[in-house]
Amino acid sequence: MTRQPERPGAQQWVPPEGDVSALRAAAPGCRGCELWAPATQVVFSSGDPDAPLVLVGEQPGDKEDREGAPFVGPAGRLLDEALEAAETSRSEVYLTNAVKHFRFEERGPRRIHKTPAVGHIRACLPWLTAELAAVEPRVVVALGGTATQAVLGRDESVTSLRGRLLEPPDAPLRTLVTVHPSSVLRVRGSAERAAALDGLVADLRIAVAAAR
Repeated sequence: MTRQPERPGAQQWVPPEGDVSALRAAAPGCRGCELWAPATQVVFSSGDPDAPLVLVGEQPGDKEDREGAPFVGPAGRLLDEALEAAETSRSEVYLTNAVKHFRFEERGPRRIHKTPAVGHIRACLPWLTAELAAVEPRVVVALGGTATQAVLGRDESVTSLRGRLLEPPDAPLRTLVTVHPSSVLRVRGSAERAAALDGLVADLRIAVAAAR
């Protein structure tokens, strides 16, 4: 078996004790894994850097990669809808991803999403750790499996953890695990999709109430 090369990780590019502005300014120079090369740009974060609630997704998608901001594609529009139903908004939370570059494979003119590998999550973790230290949220929401692994530092299923607040030492910070909005978009059937959206909203309401 061919041994995969070790990824250096992002730590050497993360400014020590930087606030969100300093982290965002430094992120384009990161070479902690190979994903920076084919991506259009790094996609860092958006929202309130003093927010009591942080939402962590997986990675940028094609639209996010092109525009340079997280959650601006179809999943982002659905997340906005869910946040509004949970009585908050994008402007009141801090949005970021576990992995800051788009991982994809090319199929003709299309770029097809590929789930980040464990090595990519580990390589990018210093950025997320620094962001959480800078924002100091009351609650972190992990959206989907990749975010859950990054935030908790272990591989557990979303289903087994979903919808309940995890307190330290079960999580580094108070954390609620739920599905990624893209999973709701993949549900077929209008009634089934509405039910999946309702479930996401219910989870977000728990997090919003706990962060206040």
